[in-house]
Amino acid sequence: MVYTISGIRFPVVPSLNVSSLRGDRRAASLPVFLRKNDFSRKILAVKSSHDSDSPSSAIAESDKVLIPQDQDNSASLTDQLETPVITSEDAHNLEDLTMEDEDKYSISEADTSYRQIEGELGSVVSVGKKVNIPSDEAKPKTIPRPGAGQKIYEIDPSLLAHREHLDFRFGQYKRLHDEINKYEGGLDTFSRGYEKFGFIRSATGVTYREWAPGAKSAALIGDFNNWNSNADVMTRNEFGVWEIFLPNNVDGSPPIPHGSRVKIRMDTPSGVKDSIPAWIKFSVQAPGEIPYSGIYYDPPEEEKYVFKHPQPKRPKSLRIYESHVGMSSPEPMINTYANFRDDVLPRIKKLGYNAVQIMAIQEHSYYASFGYHVTNFFAPSSRFGTPEELKSLIDKAHELGLLVLMDIVHSHASNNTLDGLNMFDGTDSHYFHPGSRGYHWMWDSRLFNYGSWEVLRYLLSNARWWLDEYKFDGFRFDGVTSMMYTHHGLQVAFTGNYSEYFGMATDVDAVVYLMLANDLIHGLFPEAVTIGEDVSGMPTFCLPTQDGGVGFDYRLQMAIADKWIEILKKQDEDWKMGDIVHTLTNRRWLEKCVAYAESHDQALVGDKTIAFWLMDKDMYDFMALDRPSTPRIDRGIALHKMIRLITMGLGGEGYLNFMGNEFGHPEWIDFPRGEQQLPNGSVIPGNNYSYDKCRRRFDLGDADYLRYRGMQEFDRAMQLLEEKFGFMTAEHQYISRKNEGDKVIIFERGNLVFVFNFHWHNSYSDYRVGCSTPGKYKIVLDSDDALFGGFNRLNHSAEYFTNEGWYDDRPRSFLVYAPSRTAAVYALADDDLEPALSDEAEPVLADEAEPEPVDP
Repeated sequence: MVYTISGIRFPVVPSLNVSSLRGDRRAASLPVFLRKNDFSRKILAVKSSHDSDSPSSAIAESDKVLIPQDQDNSASLTDQLETPVITSEDAHNLEDLTMEDEDKYSISEADTSYRQIEGELGSVVSVGKKVNIPSDEAKPKTIPRPGAGQKIYEIDPSLLAHREHLDFRFGQYKRLHDEINKYEGGLDTFSRGYEKFGFIRSATGVTYREWAPGAKSAALIGDFNNWNSNADVMTRNEFGVWEIFLPNNVDGSPPIPHGSRVKIRMDTPSGVKDSIPAWIKFSVQAPGEIPYSGIYYDPPEEEKYVFKHPQPKRPKSLRIYESHVGMSSPEPMINTYANFRDDVLPRIKKLGYNAVQIMAIQEHSYYASFGYHVTNFFAPSSRFGTPEELKSLIDKAHELGLLVLMDIVHSHASNNTLDGLNMFDGTDSHYFHPGSRGYHWMWDSRLFNYGSWEVLRYLLSNARWWLDEYKFDGFRFDGVTSMMYTHHGLQVAFTGNYSEYFGMATDVDAVVYLMLANDLIHGLFPEAVTIGEDVSGMPTFCLPTQDGGVGFDYRLQMAIADKWIEILKKQDEDWKMGDIVHTLTNRRWLEKCVAYAESHDQALVGDKTIAFWLMDKDMYDFMALDRPSTPRIDRGIALHKMIRLITMGLGGEGYLNFMGNEFGHPEWIDFPRGEQQLPNGSVIPGNNYSYDKCRRRFDLGDADYLRYRGMQEFDRAMQLLEEKFGFMTAEHQYISRKNEGDKVIIFERGNLVFVFNFHWHNSYSDYRVGCSTPGKYKIVLDSDDALFGGFNRLNHSAEYFTNEGWYDDRPRSFLVYAPSRTAAVYALADDDLEPALSDEAEPVLADEAEPEPVDP
């Protein structure tokens, strides 16, 4: 593929894993943008800072102690959420945690005496043109001050046994809030680090600043000065911030042309090193080169993308389509932002999702890392196009009414020393913890020091940058469990015992950073959504920071996907209805979850998707409608639909699906890669850099002659049902039956009644179903509909009238037919009530007629 910067075409070659490469980068010639542009950018006075490498929010050097935490669904809800109960049998019996003297954890005045850099650098001017997009109702954008942090004990009295730890945590959070207010003018100012560091354009020139306290000397080099390290030597202040001001050319043009390659050359304790600026806004890999090059990205006004559409309001029910731009084409290629905008976004809208979550946005030199080994945190991946094209994608999503969530990686950083932050200033303790504590042995990556002032500035500014500059609507924070515990959740089995969350293995610095990030995001962007990937089930994770919580809107309910894989390894007769219900409802009261049956994790090479677990190689030969099915295919399609519906129906207040899984994508994900030799000498075979398994076969789901189409239409019907009834966020939930003999699960959510028959051959006539509301019920979703690849065993015109009298602890009931391996949803009938999707339903993308129903 190629992409353009101001008309210049840069071919992109497949990226190689350079995490183990070391050494200086050679200056290779790249075409640059030569047009002169004379727009101005606002520059603010800077408060620079000294930094501490202490392990905890305390800046008490090496004797810091971090407080432990970790993994799974800690407190479980009872099945009946009408009277929610938090359960933790062990919580009241735990001994109180003994903490160190709090003074050891406090940030000293000496370490926080951050001074304002003397002088004004250039005129204060506006940052080009900004378009005010009208919104229906503007919410005040203010970051609230910390509250008392005590409400968590009212919500969950079991937390009182760990009050010392939790109060200490909240105290650290308040202290940092106060210090940021005192020394930086508040979180608002503190989080605009990109207006102080990196390249700042003003009316009179360009200022470049970089925090690199380990460097002995520094110079800005690039195409603009022929890579001459003596031409633009930088000066350092007392806090390790290097700076240079480049005045405009005599004709008024900027000193660095847009599109120029740039680096900072430093003499460091590890030798002379050329690094991509830490705050770079764009970086590219030139043809034939392994390392990336930083790009001075400052397009003229006429080339800047102008947002045209307002950001959607946050929906009450969140239905997320998880996606990856690069692998979103049916062709074996790296797809582009533009193609995703034009081809994939309309598909997501028609499928009925209201949010798209995009992975691998932050630049990563190794494509096969799935975007999780970030090298340039402020730069959108150049593989897919330019920053302006990404903005166009987001604006189009907003036009369609879709939220755009970014999969943001603040849990670790690439180990790559050529392109990323690792050893940036020649020391291993710059942005990261030194030694083993700063290295994730399983991910081969570096771990941030969240107790560092400048790391906080960098990461908080990074979160704000994507919301402010690109108009993302929120984040899915990756790897939060790894952040919150010093053991990173590795080889730890979380049982729900509260001592696992509130002890010496908790990284309080990291938890406090997450609290500050949530304060910042929710304060300045009131409609933004934050989702945390936490497998530990830490209590208070999704409670407001002012109440003592961590502040996320949702926890990603990771245990559900693991449970389905566990169940799919068993014979049908060994499936336990109670086990399924417990896993789906095992979440904390008042803490919302995003449920999913499978995400990208289950599709990676070495794992299996649910469809592949169910149907295996039969998917390659028996998915065409013009040939007979097999028992394995019939079972697989039926259970695939049931698994996804019960996950959405019981699993959380939000739902997520990875692209392609809605129609049972038959292929796994394997990024193009070469042979890799591990440090222990073992070799992982490559795939000859093939893109064959790094794409999505949307054509299979759209083909009216394949059974994939029915699975896709069922997924769409699920989304439309939730859109109409809003059952995921309904207050009423009651599980009335989980019968191990019949293999039947029945529950109410909102005004709907869900009936699941998991039995492999037993169908039940006149099966009594308990309910709470009297009246006439009708089927609104039927997994056995021929449109969905079923056998049409239910009569959609039938009406079901309730009878008075208690049944399954419900005051009323009605009789239904429950065929084997089917799920049906019943709603109180009204005049315009229709089943979710009929045989005349509009196809997801194509305009051709809907396929004829398939006879069993």
